Amino acid sequence: MNQKYMTLIDPDSAANSPEAKDWRFVDCRSDLQDPQAGRAAYEQAHIPGAVYAHLDEDLSGPPLTDSGRHPLPSPHALCDLFGRLGIGNDTQVVAYDAGSGAFAARLWWMLRYRGHERAAVLDGGWKAWCEAGLATNAGTETSELALFNGAPREDRLVIVEKVNDAPILVDARAPARYRGDEEPLDRIGGHIPGAVNYCFMRNLGGDGRFLDAGILQAQLSQVLGDVAAEDAVFYCGSGVTACHNVLAAVHAGLAEPRLYVGSWSEWSSDPERPVVTGAEPG
Repeated sequence: MNQKYMTLIDPDSAANSPEAKDWRFVDCRSDLQDPQAGRAAYEQAHIPGAVYAHLDEDLSGPPLTDSGRHPLPSPHALCDLFGRLGIGNDTQVVAYDAGSGAFAARLWWMLRYRGHERAAVLDGGWKAWCEAGLATNAGTETSELALFNGAPREDRLVIVEKVNDAPILVDARAPARYRGDEEPLDRIGGHIPGAVNYCFMRNLGGDGRFLDAGILQAQLSQVLGDVAAEDAVFYCGSGVTACHNVLAAVHAGLAEPRLYVGSWSEWSSDPERPVVTGAEPG
C-alpha cells in the first residue's frame, strides 16, 4: 500500500507506517518573538530523520510577489529549498511545528503552490508526538539532495493589486488584531475593508488538534456564505496562519482557497491603502 497523506496525519501513523522510512519529516518550529528559538528546540530534540526549515531563512525570501514580513521565495528558490530538504516530486512530506500547525501549514501551502500534494501536517505537532511517547533525536540532521521541479500554481496566489477583486476576504488573525484593538507587529491595526474574521485557532479543539472535518466544513461554509471556496482569498499578518485556514478548508473537503501572502503586513505598510477597525461587516 502506498497511501498518500495530503492534509493531516496523526502521530501514530507518522511514526509507524511501514513507508515512513522513505518520507521526509520537516521541523518548522518557530517563535515570532525569538527567531532562533525554533532551531534551538530542534537541535535539542526532534522527530528522528527530520530536517529543519527556518521561517525567515527558508520559508521566506526576498520580496518578489509580495513585500510583507514573510515574502514568498521565488519559484527557483523554492525548487532549491525543497531539493535541499530532500523533497523530490514524489516524496511524502510530513511537516510539524510546536503544536498548532500554523508554521507547518506554511510549508504545506508552499509545496502545494509548486504542485506537490503529497504533503501533510502532523496533527498536534511536536507536542502530540511527545505526549505519545514516540522516539526523538538530538542534534542536526541533513538529507540527501533531491530533484524538485514542480510548476507554480499561480492561480492560488494573490498579489496586492488583485486583493480588491476578491469576492470575499477572510482574515485569519485573532479578533483583537482584526478589530485593531491591538497590533504588536505591524504599522497600524485593523483589517482590509470588507474582510471577515475567522481566526485560525477556531480550527483546533481543546486538545490542540484539528476539529472533525465535518465541523470545519460547517464553520468555514458559514463564513464563506454563497462564495465558492476556490474563489475566496485568505490572509493574515504575513501569510503564515492564513495557510492554516487553507489547510482546514482542504481537509474539510472544500476546494482550496487562494492566499494573499503579503497579508496585513504588506497592506498596512502603505498609508494610502484604506484600513477599517472594529467588528466585522454585517
